[in-house]
Amino acid sequence: MSGKRSSIQTNISPAATKSNLPGTSKEGGSGPFSSCKAWLWSVWDFAKEDSNRVKFAFKVGLAVLLVSFLILFRAPFDILGTNIIWSILTVAVMFEYTVGATFNRGFNRALGSLLAGILAIAVAQLALQCGRVTEPIIIGTSIFLIGAIASFMKLWPSLVPYEYGFRVILFTYCLIIVAGYRMGNPIRTAMDRLYSIAIGGLVAVLVNVLVFPIWAGEQLHKELVDSFNSVADSLEECVKKYLEDDGLDHPEFSRTVMDEFPDEPDYRRCKSTLNSSAKLESLAISAKWEPPHGRFRHFSYPWSEYVKVGAALRYCAYEVMALHGVLHSEIQAPYNLRLTFHSEIHEAATHAAELVRSLGEDIGDMKRTLKTSLLKKLHSSTERLQLAIAMHSYLLTSNFDPPDRSSEPLTKLSYDPPSLLTEFVSCGTEKNSNHTNQNETSSGTPPQQTESYHEMMRNQSRRLHSWPSMEVDAFEEEGGRSMEFLPRMRAFESTAALSLANFTSLLVEFVARLDRLVEAVDELSKMAEFKHEGV
Repeated sequence: MSGKRSSIQTNISPAATKSNLPGTSKEGGSGPFSSCKAWLWSVWDFAKEDSNRVKFAFKVGLAVLLVSFLILFRAPFDILGTNIIWSILTVAVMFEYTVGATFNRGFNRALGSLLAGILAIAVAQLALQCGRVTEPIIIGTSIFLIGAIASFMKLWPSLVPYEYGFRVILFTYCLIIVAGYRMGNPIRTAMDRLYSIAIGGLVAVLVNVLVFPIWAGEQLHKELVDSFNSVADSLEECVKKYLEDDGLDHPEFSRTVMDEFPDEPDYRRCKSTLNSSAKLESLAISAKWEPPHGRFRHFSYPWSEYVKVGAALRYCAYEVMALHGVLHSEIQAPYNLRLTFHSEIHEAATHAAELVRSLGEDIGDMKRTLKTSLLKKLHSSTERLQLAIAMHSYLLTSNFDPPDRSSEPLTKLSYDPPSLLTEFVSCGTEKNSNHTNQNETSSGTPPQQTESYHEMMRNQSRRLHSWPSMEVDAFEEEGGRSMEFLPRMRAFESTAALSLANFTSLLVEFVARLDRLVEAVDELSKMAEFKHEGV
């Protein structure tokens, strides 16, 4: 001992200290500069994800600029006056993301403005004929009636697509009738505003069609093809994780409830497919307003069939989500039992995903091919899976006697995997037969077979994701000597094994639903006149 007081020194590097200071980031920035830089990067990523967003913003700015020239230059402003501002308002409210949506919005805008202008002129002339005393009363009453009737009619189910048109009627009528009353010339006011609205609508349509057009039909076509690939990829991802998961790495309960699975991107894409119904219907409605373009060169293109195919695809995607629910359920089949049917499940899922992906490719390439060979392979693999489950159904129950198949040729699944319950029964029987000899044992340690059983129980409890861990712990505390846990363990093992039956039944149901999907795609290919190719 040197007599010096011992001390502990902690060396912290300046770089580590700087990185841990508040307001710093990984890029080395601090304060508002780093947040601004992060925001710019997020804007860049958002624009890079879909270049049509940048094109749309550019077109809106161009359309508004062209309409503004009518105000900036003196000649058109002298003709239309301050009413030219309606052109800018028309461009702002009429310009939509796709060409079809712009045509739809423009039709509602034009029809609503025309009807509102006619009604305003008629009511204004009637009010003038009735005198200055009754004129404001008639105008006020007409505003109330038009507002009430237009608001009621836009709620009518068959008139919901024209809801924007009723709103246009309401505010256009009110503005024209009130302005005409104060300015003293309602007809001139109505005509000037209708001219301004027509100019704004024309500019919006021309810019949207001629400058980087974004067609709703192309968007609908691409969205449907991507949905096919999402469902196929999610199916393969789910089955692969189910067959390879040994039960030792189970996500937390909070992540399961909140559907937070960062390692499963295909699952999130499939989930978005289930929520794409409204988007597909909106794109189909907009596509009906578009003229023939690109690959869609004939009139009366069956856009509604795309919605039907999307509905059939979502009908299959529900089963994929159900399979995903079994994958992350609390009750899991033993890992060795899943390995028993590994090849049959994997083969059926692979062929199903191949068929779904092939259907998406046919729609994307606009060709019609026969799916006879793919359907035969899919149905044969599904039948093999069903036959394997039927022949070895005794593996899915806890109380069974393995059948005697010594006289039959051995098949791929003819072997009997070690059963936890069978070992439990044999272990308990041996302990009961040797119960009289336990007092003669010099050591109090249980037999080696019981120790192997406990080790298997621990592994099994991990694979069951802590269900039913409470019963397993209670059994171990009793040392395995109380046979009152036998019925419970049988029930637990049977329930866990039936999880595999649930997974396979959902997979078979998915294959059965594919028949409707094939029929829907075939109907679309006929009505859309896809190029026929034989396979």
